[in-house]
Amino acid sequence: MEDPSPTPRHDEIKEIHKISAVIFDLDGTLLNTEQVTKAVFKDFLAKFGKVPDREKETKRLGLVQREAVSSIIKDYDLPLTPDQYIKDILPLHLGKWALAKPLPGANRLMSHLHKKGVPFALASNSVRRNIEGKLSYHEGWKERFAVILGSDQVRLGKPAPDIFREAAKRMNVDAANCLVIEDSIVGVKAAKAAGMKVVAVPSVNIGIHQFSVADYVLHSILELQPEIWGLPPFADLVDNVLPVEPISFKGFYSNGLLHESTDDMLAGLPDQVFGIYMGWAKIYSNKLLKIVVSIGWENNNCSLERHIKAFLPEGNDENVNDCEMELVLVGYIRGSYGKETTYALDILDEDKCAARSAFCQQEFSVDACMSLFQQING
Repeated sequence: MEDPSPTPRHDEIKEIHKISAVIFDLDGTLLNTEQVTKAVFKDFLAKFGKVPDREKETKRLGLVQREAVSSIIKDYDLPLTPDQYIKDILPLHLGKWALAKPLPGANRLMSHLHKKGVPFALASNSVRRNIEGKLSYHEGWKERFAVILGSDQVRLGKPAPDIFREAAKRMNVDAANCLVIEDSIVGVKAAKAAGMKVVAVPSVNIGIHQFSVADYVLHSILELQPEIWGLPPFADLVDNVLPVEPISFKGFYSNGLLHESTDDMLAGLPDQVFGIYMGWAKIYSNKLLKIVVSIGWENNNCSLERHIKAFLPEGNDENVNDCEMELVLVGYIRGSYGKETTYALDILDEDKCAARSAFCQQEFSVDACMSLFQQING
């Protein structure tokens, strides 16, 4: 299948755009609220004998609350008014927002912009009350935003450009000098309508081919290169590998492939975990192994499924096969190269060399990671 990315990759860009401010979406861009929302929605529909329809839910991504609720009630024939629906489901969401973790690269980028004095705003189609609730679980986030706007603070939500124009106005920055980072189609359209540059970091399940209106499409915020936009570059690699906030998951290892455990919807990997990573794998209760993984996607009967390849730098022990693994990924080696398929990445010799060298650094050592496994197991 052809690479569905409709726009140039960062490593193909020659023109430098002078950006003065950045505007972020929240849900699915900075925070992994999608998994929380899906879990709550599944339980809520079950009360009415219904199950979520993936196609129906995809079309609602990024809509303002009132539009999304009306669409849900109609699609699932629920015996509720929009106000009743919101009243009944809101407490369920409030009890789960604490579980919504930052997406890969979100904290890194915001910290970098803050340190370099680049103003950034938050413009979400969520209502302001819900935004405040989500931000409250992430120390320092609210204070770093120069502006925070919800859809209830402007006349029209996305895909109208109102919220982005208002954010630029409040930051006293011209729209043409703003870079928007979005995960939804409606958000991308709103940003372009506002006359801004936009980078899309969509969920794979949305269908990346739909984002041709965006200036660039990335798989993860980790792939963003600020210098392309005239912003200060990152300088945080350790031995050519980026230390990342720990990414933990469980899977079944067999013949060089990892099959992610999907029993717990909230514990699954978000779509934006993509690329070559390094870390540690725990097997047989206490044995720890160095591991390099390629996390991508595989086309299976016209749908995409997670595809994870694994390499053990210390050699494949014949006893290490057909076994359950707990993984903690602590280093990001790279995303995809221009000629590689967007879906599944090969672990190249240079990736293996980078990992072997980085494992000698304290940031990636087994001592630094032992406590992470203890946290996973409570």
